Amino acid sequence: MSRRILVVSQTFPPEMGGNASRIGDTTTYLAEEDWDVTVVAPSPCYPPGQFDRSWSRQRTVRRDGVTVHRLWAWQPTEEDPGVLPRAAYYLTFALHAAVWVLLNGGRFDAILTSTPPIFTGIPGIVGRLAHGLPWVVDVRDLWIDAAASIEEVSPGKPLLVVSRAFQRLVFGLSDRALTTTPELRSKLAAKYSTASPEETAIVPNGVDVSRFATETDSTELRVVYAGNIGHAQNLETCIRAMEHVESDVTLEIVGDGDRRSALEALTEELGLGDKVEFVGLVDRDRVPDLLASSAVGVAPIQASEELSYAVPTKAYEYMASGIPVVATGTGAVERLLSDADAGVVVPDDPEALAAAFDDLATDPDRRRRLGRNGRRYVERHRDRAEIASGLSDELDDLVGASGGVPGEDGGNAGGEDEADGRIAHVVRER
Repeated sequence: MSRRILVVSQTFPPEMGGNASRIGDTTTYLAEEDWDVTVVAPSPCYPPGQFDRSWSRQRTVRRDGVTVHRLWAWQPTEEDPGVLPRAAYYLTFALHAAVWVLLNGGRFDAILTSTPPIFTGIPGIVGRLAHGLPWVVDVRDLWIDAAASIEEVSPGKPLLVVSRAFQRLVFGLSDRALTTTPELRSKLAAKYSTASPEETAIVPNGVDVSRFATETDSTELRVVYAGNIGHAQNLETCIRAMEHVESDVTLEIVGDGDRRSALEALTEELGLGDKVEFVGLVDRDRVPDLLASSAVGVAPIQASEELSYAVPTKAYEYMASGIPVVATGTGAVERLLSDADAGVVVPDDPEALAAAFDDLATDPDRRRRLGRNGRRYVERHRDRAEIASGLSDELDDLVGASGGVPGEDGGNAGGEDEADGRIAHVVRER
């Protein structure tokens, strides 16, 4: 008998970005694991301005075995929307989804809400309290804390205080939290004591390995960035690095987001139009070919203790494509590239990045070795099909314990990680 799960997410394909990709692939694979999956998401609008506004109250589609209900929400259309348009986008969707869950939630066996933004906790609370649904919170990052660290939200402001109080409420009412790295789990427990390690499973981010070529066919020394062009991605340093490269390296930026216009202006100001190209959004199916034709993938993260748990989805995609990764940042991304021996992490500094680009550009044997290592690592440890299988077992465990429809395996799907605590089977952190 199929188990029925409701997934609430602020983004979902065909929208671009790491979480849309993650939730899209995860729900597809859960459907293949014999879950009856329903997704509730707003009408596509990210990045702002890339989609036509929709005024439909609800639109239902099927995607890869998953039922997707697109609910109306306010849709920003301008680049880098201000606080009010963003808040309207998040809150109108959360409230609409909460009403939808109130009316329809009783036919599901569990609910999973994906955060950020934190407001997806509102429909989760409704599902938990109105229908008694086991509730899983999928935490990709501590959004409000990350925003404070990069000065989008001022520390001590009422917005920050209220947001953290709401996060505590969410973690206190939910049955389980999922985090992507041990570092994120530790931060969750430290900042929100209601999210104990015993109730937190590590279900890592990953990549649909089958979509990406096993061998690269790069014919030029192109460094590629493929992903969201936002505030947490320090692309300004990457662009400034191109002033210092000595080899015949070019930087290709694929994607769109809040910072694109500002970065294009910076490129023009520095006279780097011949070294930096902005490709814009491309169809998801084109991304594997773009990566395979590149020599290096760059994954810049703002140097901040609050972001030390972060590993960008793009890093896994570079590894799956067999190209080495050059990253900035600390913590989880350092551990990943060290464990996989798939790239280098350098200081958040233009000259350090330029030196890393030059070193790899002049050493093709090293590029191939790092690329092969990365591909091998994600095949073994970060394939989303395997990760979804582990998540399915976590959900089976939770639903069975609540008296819902148990899965075939039942029981405790978690093992003991070396760092302690629960972790989905198959995928184990070192």
